Amino acid sequence: MAKTHAYGTTFKWNGQAVAALSAINGIEVTADTVEVTTLDSADGYKEYIAGMLDAGEVSLEGYYQPTDTNGQHTMMTDMNSRTTRECIITFPASTGTTWTFNGIITTLKIGDAPVDGAIPFAATIKVTGKPVFAVATSAGLTTPYFALSGDAVLAPAAAGDVYSYVATVLNGVASITVTPTASAGTITVNGSTVASGVASSEIALTAGAITVITIIVTETNKAPKTYTINVVRAA
Repeated sequence: MAKTHAYGTTFKWNGQAVAALSAINGIEVTADTVEVTTLDSADGYKEYIAGMLDAGEVSLEGYYQPTDTNGQHTMMTDMNSRTTRECIITFPASTGTTWTFNGIITTLKIGDAPVDGAIPFAATIKVTGKPVFAVATSAGLTTPYFALSGDAVLAPAAAGDVYSYVATVLNGVASITVTPTASAGTITVNGSTVASGVASSEIALTAGAITVITIIVTETNKAPKTYTINVVRAA
C-alpha cells in the first residue's frame, strides 16, 4: 500500500495558518472504562463498559516567526484571554483529509535563545468536544447519472447519492452497456475507463443470473464514489 509523506501538513488557529511549524501531532482518541464488576461476574473476572471519550492534546513545534501576527501572535493573545478557537489540521493534498476541532491552549513557549540557532516556538492545545475527521470525496455521477441499454428497468431511479441498484432485462437481451455522466474525475465501468456521456463496452449477461456492474468515479486526491448495478436477465 502506498505511503504518504507528511511534508505539507498545516495547522490553522481560528482560520489562520500558523507559520514555521516543523511538527504537528495528530488526534489520539482514548476511552475511559467504567468498572461494572458484580459478585457473580463470570469466572471471577472484572467487567467493564466503555466510558467517556477524550480526544487528548495536539502539540505544535517549530520556530518563532515575529511576522506571524495572525498565527503565533494570535495564539498568545488567545491564551491570555483563555479563548477557545476552531483548529484545523490539514494533511497533504494527496490525502484529502483534515481534522477539525475546538481547542484551548494549555501551554505556549517562545524561548531558548541559542547562540547559533533559531528561536523555538511550541504550543499544546487541549481538544474540547468531539473532533471531526473528514476525507474529501469525489463529486460522483451528475445528472443524468447513467443510462442502461437493452430497455433495462432500473430501481430505484438513478441519482448521484444512491449507490446500489437493481436492473432487469428480458431474456433476449444478451449484453448491456452503461453510459455514465460525471462533471469531474475519471469514470470506470467494471475497471475500464469510460468517458462521460459515452457508452461502455458491451457487458455480457447470463440468463437467470445476476451480473454486477460497478461504476467508480475518482477525482485526484479525493476518495472515490462507487455505484453498483445488479443486472438480472430473465431465465
